[in-house]
Amino acid sequence: MESGKHIQHHEHGHHHSGDVEALGGAFLLNFIFTLIEIAGGFWTNSVAILADALHDAGDSLGLLLAWYLQKASGKERDPRFSYGYGRLSLLAALINGVVLLAGSIVVIVHVIPRLFEPQIVDATGMLWLALLGIAFNGFAFWRNRSSQSVNAKMVNWHLLEDVLGWTVVLAGSIVMHFGDYPWLDPLMALGVTLFILWNVFKNLGRVIKIFLQSNPEGVDLTAIESELRLLKNVEDIHDVHAWSLDGNYHVLSLHVVISQIPDPETLVLLKNQIREQTLKMGIDHATIEIELPSEACALENC
Repeated sequence: MESGKHIQHHEHGHHHSGDVEALGGAFLLNFIFTLIEIAGGFWTNSVAILADALHDAGDSLGLLLAWYLQKASGKERDPRFSYGYGRLSLLAALINGVVLLAGSIVVIVHVIPRLFEPQIVDATGMLWLALLGIAFNGFAFWRNRSSQSVNAKMVNWHLLEDVLGWTVVLAGSIVMHFGDYPWLDPLMALGVTLFILWNVFKNLGRVIKIFLQSNPEGVDLTAIESELRLLKNVEDIHDVHAWSLDGNYHVLSLHVVISQIPDPETLVLLKNQIREQTLKMGIDHATIEIELPSEACALENC
């Protein structure tokens, strides 16, 4: 059992350090390209590119915060934070989502007037900037693709959305190069922004559920109870609660009613069996309370 825990903690530490490195690289690439994008937006007079530049500026701040809090989340637990600092990663995901949400609303407010009064844009300049955008964001997405934390996954969704957004700009610039369609520029900006908003809402919903301590995704409490009731000396399982620390590290507490008080060795064996079974079913930390049939549960609604 201890070896299993050791392997799991080792993998968790490996994923954490990998996520920190990936987020740092994503921030650097995003910040450099944001500067290029702002200059290019004014050069081409493209509201689609300037809208994405504002979005990427917010991304850069969010990525910097995501990197810092992801790094801080790896600190060991202490008397102040008995579960450790893992939720700092989740906090970064929440802040990052809110920043992107606010940025998208600002973009929509500025883009809609351009739909009714479109302006001439430099389609050739847009094309080259789109190619750069696909290259920068595509490489950042590739580096971040295997991230495990909710924080890094939210960032990766945004990087993928940026790749798709620049692909749309590339296609639009080619069309505008061969025809007079200035309205296509703000229309692309609006379409990409609405797509980003949709995915931000979905990811924020998941983060909020974790903060509200909903049952972790992929953890079936009914199945856990059924499996544990099959163990020798177990009469009943009740008061089962599960929640997630950061979207990856799952915690469980439960009351186990046993038929009789066994000898110490048998009791230890039973607890180890319960921990092994819950570990197989997605639980990283299980707190077990043993009860006898005649014992009244001390908590309400047991």
